[in-house]
Amino acid sequence: MSASFRYRLGVASRALAAIAGGYGVAALSAAALALCLPAAFGMARSEAAMAGTLASFIVFALAVMWVFAARTAWRAWSGLAIAAVPPGLLLLLLLARSGGGGA
Repeated sequence: MSASFRYRLGVASRALAAIAGGYGVAALSAAALALCLPAAFGMARSEAAMAGTLASFIVFALAVMWVFAARTAWRAWSGLAIAAVPPGLLLLLLLARSGGGGA
């Protein structure tokens, strides 16, 4: 495998991590915040959903910056996986405590 091909593969992997992984971390964060804010601060559910969505834009931007600042594509993917764990666990905990989700 040539160095040029390996470099291009690394860039493609980072781009995929930035788009898909960044979206995943941002979506988990938005959902966790939307469920957590009403209980913690007594916000209306609609305001909490809006605040979680607005915060997710910051999370997505930070995830994209992390992906392209990481030394290797492997570190970029693993960093996104590690960043997804806390909001994912919080979301599972909140959904389990509320008896599920849905309409």
